[in-house]
Amino acid sequence: MKDKIIGIVKAAIVAAHEKGELGSSEFPPIEIEVPKNADHGDFSTNAAMVSARIQKMAPRKIAEAIKANVVDSDGIISGVEIAGPGFINFSVEPSAWHPFIKAVHDRGNDYGSGSIGKGKKVQVEFVSANPTGPLHVGHGRGAAVGDTVARVLSYCGFDVEKEYYINDAGNQIQTLGLSVLLRFQELAGHTIDFPKDCYQGDYIKDIAGTIKLDELPGDVAGALSKDCTDGQYDSLAVEHCSRLAGEVILNGIRDDLSAFGVDFDVWFSEKSLFDDGRVDRSLADCQKKGIVYEKDGALWFKTSDFKDEKDRVVKRSDGNTTYFASDIAYHMDKFERGFDRVINVWGADHHGYVERMKAAVEASGVSRDRLDIILVKLVNLLRAGEPAAMSTRSGEFVPLKDVVDEVGRDAARFIFLTRHYESALDFDLELAKKKTNENPVFYVQYAHARVCSVEKKGKDTAVEVSENINPDLLTEAEEILLIKKMADFPDVVEYAAMNMEPHRVTFYLMELASCFHTYYNKHRALTDDPDLTAARLYLLSAVRIVIKNGLELLGVSAPESM
Repeated sequence: MKDKIIGIVKAAIVAAHEKGELGSSEFPPIEIEVPKNADHGDFSTNAAMVSARIQKMAPRKIAEAIKANVVDSDGIISGVEIAGPGFINFSVEPSAWHPFIKAVHDRGNDYGSGSIGKGKKVQVEFVSANPTGPLHVGHGRGAAVGDTVARVLSYCGFDVEKEYYINDAGNQIQTLGLSVLLRFQELAGHTIDFPKDCYQGDYIKDIAGTIKLDELPGDVAGALSKDCTDGQYDSLAVEHCSRLAGEVILNGIRDDLSAFGVDFDVWFSEKSLFDDGRVDRSLADCQKKGIVYEKDGALWFKTSDFKDEKDRVVKRSDGNTTYFASDIAYHMDKFERGFDRVINVWGADHHGYVERMKAAVEASGVSRDRLDIILVKLVNLLRAGEPAAMSTRSGEFVPLKDVVDEVGRDAARFIFLTRHYESALDFDLELAKKKTNENPVFYVQYAHARVCSVEKKGKDTAVEVSENINPDLLTEAEEILLIKKMADFPDVVEYAAMNMEPHRVTFYLMELASCFHTYYNKHRALTDDPDLTAARLYLLSAVRIVIKNGLELLGVSAPESM
């Protein structure tokens, strides 16, 4: 409908110019908005105000010229009014909305999808938590955001690949191995002064408890058996514990994400970048380009030449590379794989890392605009409005698994997406479990289940959902509002995709559910008039389709009964 209104406005501008009522036929891009106040019509444009400088006329005079030349050949406009300094408000005939019901039915599961992506390759890398411990609630929010961004982009015609970057190289993996080795020594009866910089969670003890010396090669078993109380650690023992712990934790991460409805196309190992020499090659390539230089025995990246606040070390004077060095190689690899656009979903604590990563991408010859970075803020876990005091075996964080086990995948995913990711989120566990309208996911899912119930009752009374209905029977204000809201869905999805804002879909579903519940509580779908009943069933079935499509984008189920 917006496109039709834009076409009418453009035609009116051309006609007014040809009559000499406007000095120019050139206008900024026509923008159409839905007024917040329904009394101002269905659509509004500020075209007259934004073109005042071009036309060299008062905005209201421009608006009057446009209004005078509006031609509505399709008969969809019921009124055109000028408001304020020059807004042009359009009211649409109620009957003009009826075709959208059929459009929903015709497209079914594809209603709301689009082709703006044009098959462009997009990689979405998210979660990518170090395999040194279980996923926590913050990772869950990042997982929900990343997965939904990927779903929405795919729905809009992008060729999307989801990737998890496994940080399986560096000091944290060695520290993980040492942590397990020391706990194993404790279980063997040795008195260990456990270092504060080792991983403290009980999951480390669990992993250590799985080690069976009689099942290991002799040299490994011997290394593990050596007394570590003197602070001397056998490298073979640490290596074995690192590998064992990394595998156990990563498998747990995979299982937790799968239970959360998140699956990845690629699991990319950081270690592989070192094993095949890609880190060294990328640094050598950067040195040839003059964007990496030597100073004080270390290698530095000239990120300050690309809008970063200062240059960054990529290889220390002791010969060890920094995380930034492997990240440079990793991002070079991403673009070498042919992605038109790369999206990283990071925690908000990585804010200071954004510019240096964009600088590295630009310095490597790729436009910085092809790298998008989403920063996800923290989750405040509550129970009935108070800070949650959940039992956790880590002692430091609440595992995502515990939350999903308590409230369910649907509630967790939906609530994680009820605010923009740049805002902190309060997640109330008790609210998430409520079977009332206070719970946003229940509110939306219940709307879907209610429609399914009505459809079933309709079949029991031999009234079938069919497009052979009389749409003119759908005249109630609440019916027209439902259709208008469904007509908005493709625009909402497109906006969510282009701006990487998945919460837009969540907000939309809550609004559509609200429109539905209001209608359901005021009007009977199954009436004594078979024709009216058929028309209303057709309308409500369209609502069911749109809700299901929206929930699917969020990775949330659409139950038929509740």
